[in-house]
Amino acid sequence: MFDVNLYALVLASLMLDLGMAKSVGGLLGSITLVASAVGGIAFGVIADRYGRTRALMASILIYSTFTGACGLAQTIGQLAVLRILVGLGMGGEWASGAALVSEIWPAEHRGKALAFMQSTAAIGYICAPIVVALIMPTWGWRAVFFVGVLPALLTFWIRRGVKESRMWEASRAHPDSHGSFWDIFGGELRRPTIALTLMHAFTSFAWWGFNFWVPAYLTLPVEQGGIGLSAYAMAGLLVAMQTGMWFGYVSFGYASDRFGRKSTYVTYLVVAAVLVFAYASTRNPLVLLILGPPTAFFGTGHISGFGAVTAEIYPTSIRGRAQGFTYNIARLVSAGAPFAVGSLAQTYGFEAALSINALAFLLGAVMWVGIPETKGRVLE
Repeated sequence: MFDVNLYALVLASLMLDLGMAKSVGGLLGSITLVASAVGGIAFGVIADRYGRTRALMASILIYSTFTGACGLAQTIGQLAVLRILVGLGMGGEWASGAALVSEIWPAEHRGKALAFMQSTAAIGYICAPIVVALIMPTWGWRAVFFVGVLPALLTFWIRRGVKESRMWEASRAHPDSHGSFWDIFGGELRRPTIALTLMHAFTSFAWWGFNFWVPAYLTLPVEQGGIGLSAYAMAGLLVAMQTGMWFGYVSFGYASDRFGRKSTYVTYLVVAAVLVFAYASTRNPLVLLILGPPTAFFGTGHISGFGAVTAEIYPTSIRGRAQGFTYNIARLVSAGAPFAVGSLAQTYGFEAALSINALAFLLGAVMWVGIPETKGRVLE
């Protein structure tokens, strides 16, 4: 999330320096999301075959190194290649990290552990504008990307301080336990695999379709369909939303460990649908300020539960690739959300366009008819 937000925050300056059109800038953002989906699926297989910690270190090195390299790009073509490489590493980090955390923590605390892991995305989202504010006025957008190299230092700590999953090591000790990618569609796993993939695709579409366009909705002039707020007022509303986002991530883990994965997920998604519709239906800045934190709380918090659910459904031999596939196919779908919502806003206005995301949240909740309850399930 840190890198994605860095790119969005320096995009205006980057377009001026490289002579990039708005459509191309948006296309590079979508390309990064598509590449992250490919990286997530690929690193899921790598994590199953070579280990969780090795895959995690490799993915961090890839996305941090090429984030820094973006600051050296001289042409749009060079930047496009670098953004693809950033996406490959970015997608791989979640797939390998979620498998590692889910296998280390016991069943009664797994939801909370994965929720805290996911909550760091909100911290990265908040840190990005701070880095831009401190770096770009003096050293420019290229230096902002150079800061993105810093996560590579984490690999030294992971190598020395994070042990490989004993569950993965035990699984690899048995030659007959080495699964294949297509096992995630075999037998009783077919239905939950399809349902999980569709559920996360709907909710990811809703998240990106809503959050990508909220800043523009708040700041565009009234005659262009926006609210017409100043950049300062918009920033205040977004900080309030991001605070709600972090609490949503963390709270979901506690709620799902206590009340169950299915009931917590469905509750968050249904409430998110109601709040997104309410947010899209008002133009009063004070009401938007009040609605922002709970909308982000429920509209984002559910994401932190995905790692626990997928870990508890799939066996160790295919867990990494199953998590990589079900999570990252959604990224392919979400890559089209900004374009789809923007096109609807152009024709029908922001209220109708943003309300589509409420429908997507509801469809995500419906997909839970095909997903079993897994609370308290002990991994083999």
